[in-house]
Amino acid sequence: MSIITLTTDYGLKDHFVGSLKGKILSEFPEAVIIDISHDIDPFNTAEASYVIGASYLSFPKGTVHLIGVDLERNKENQHIAMQWNDHYFICADNGILSMLTQKIVPQKIVAVNIHDRFPIESTDLDIFIQVACHIAKGGLLNVIGKEITGVKEVTELQAIVASDGNSLKGYVIYIDHFGNVVTNISKQQFLEAAKGRPYEIVMKPKSIKTILPNYSAIATSDKYPIKTYEGEKLAIFNEAGFLEIAIFRGNPSKVGSANSLLGLNYRDVITIKFS
Repeated sequence: MSIITLTTDYGLKDHFVGSLKGKILSEFPEAVIIDISHDIDPFNTAEASYVIGASYLSFPKGTVHLIGVDLERNKENQHIAMQWNDHYFICADNGILSMLTQKIVPQKIVAVNIHDRFPIESTDLDIFIQVACHIAKGGLLNVIGKEITGVKEVTELQAIVASDGNSLKGYVIYIDHFGNVVTNISKQQFLEAAKGRPYEIVMKPKSIKTILPNYSAIATSDKYPIKTYEGEKLAIFNEAGFLEIAIFRGNPSKVGSANSLLGLNYRDVITIKFS
């Protein structure tokens, strides 16, 4: 089984996603195509990076992940294909993969160099499709590119421990369907910085002093039903291992969410202070 996943900022209103799948099947009819998301905010590479990092392990080893976010090839961003943790990723070298490579060293990365083999009217996406199908069929990376040693690192929006070790500053990188706010502070980074000390998550308008093991842990008393706690703010480390701020059983379209009620948005600063 040859799986190709799709992550794009195309949305579903237009024809782009359907055309993308049609082109893949025209090139490789046996491909199994899985949508991860087509609702990435336009050109939001940090969001794409989080979504890919949170989802790729759900797929079998050898899966090819095509990432169509800010994919245009230009003087700053070349096209790359990366073998990493026994999966394959195809995207523009715009920082999307840097969140992954901070955790595990890539097995191989190539700068794609097959563009001149195709008609001049071919698009960047056409090249991605050819590369994805080539790999899904069992083709080698060296056939479609020249090996390179690393990917572009994202220098902004990095979670950073203060020089005195008494605080950890991160940023909001993703807001999910429930309006929950995901930061780029990982559980591992938190544990290494905290060293068992008390802490406080500082944000507007109020702070949080406890990171819960799950959402329902907000119900701390057996005297009251869980419904009593609806609307309470909380913090957890989500399934992807990142600090998430949420409103218990929040609903963006009705009662509100961490995004709307706490006024937390993409790129906002979240600071954890240790004492």
